Amino acid sequence: MRKAVVVFSGGQDSTTCLLHAVKQFDEVHCITFDYGQRHKLEIEVAEKICQSLNVTAHKVMDVGLLNELAISSLTRDNISVSHELMENGLPNSFVPGRNILFLTLAGIYAYQVGAETVITGVCETDFSGYPDCRDEFVKSINQSLVLGMDRSLTIETPLMWLNKAETWAMADAIGELSFVRQHTLTCYNGIIGDGCGNCPSCDLRAAGLNEYLDNKDAIMAAYRAKTA
Repeated sequence: MRKAVVVFSGGQDSTTCLLHAVKQFDEVHCITFDYGQRHKLEIEVAEKICQSLNVTAHKVMDVGLLNELAISSLTRDNISVSHELMENGLPNSFVPGRNILFLTLAGIYAYQVGAETVITGVCETDFSGYPDCRDEFVKSINQSLVLGMDRSLTIETPLMWLNKAETWAMADAIGELSFVRQHTLTCYNGIIGDGCGNCPSCDLRAAGLNEYLDNKDAIMAAYRAKTA
C-alpha cells in the first residue's frame, strides 16, 4: 500500500499537490501547521478541503514556538505585507526556518504512519525569493531526514519547476481547476478564492491564472512536457 504525507496549508499550491496525491496514493495523510500565522482561516480552509476530499487523516499541529522566534509579516499583525524587499534581499513575508521545521515534522509524521513519501508544494520557479523553497534545500533536508531516522523517505515537489501558469495547468489536467480557484486560500489578507487582488500572493496567483486562461494549449503542452 502506497502512503503519502502532504504538507497542507489550504492554498493553491498545496491543494494542487493534494489533489494530485489522492489520485496517486492509496492513503494520503495531511499535516497542517498552526504557527500563529496571520490568518487562522488558513487552518479552517485546510480542514474543509480535507473533509471534502476524504483524505485518510488530517493532523493540525501546534508549532507556536515558530511565531515566537521568526519575525515576519506573516507572524506579526503590526507588520504589513509589502512588495518591497528587506535589507537582506528577502520579502518581509519570509518566515525563517518555516520549511526546515515543517519538513522535519512531516518526515517524523511519515515515519509514524508508515509513509515513504512526503509531498510539499514548494517551487523554485515562482518561489517569491524564499530560500527554503529551492530544490537544493529540499534535497538537503531529505538526505538529513533519511540519515537521521535511518529510513527510506522521499520528499516529492511536484511544482518545483512549474511556473504559476503551469501550476494552474496541472490543476486543470486533473480536472480540478475550478475547485482550486474557488476553495483555496492564498491571499495574505485572508480572502478565499481569487483573494484581495492587492497583496504579493494574489498578484502572483492572478498573473499565472490569466496567463494560463489566455494561452491554454501552449501552457498545457509545456506542463505535460515538464512532467512527462
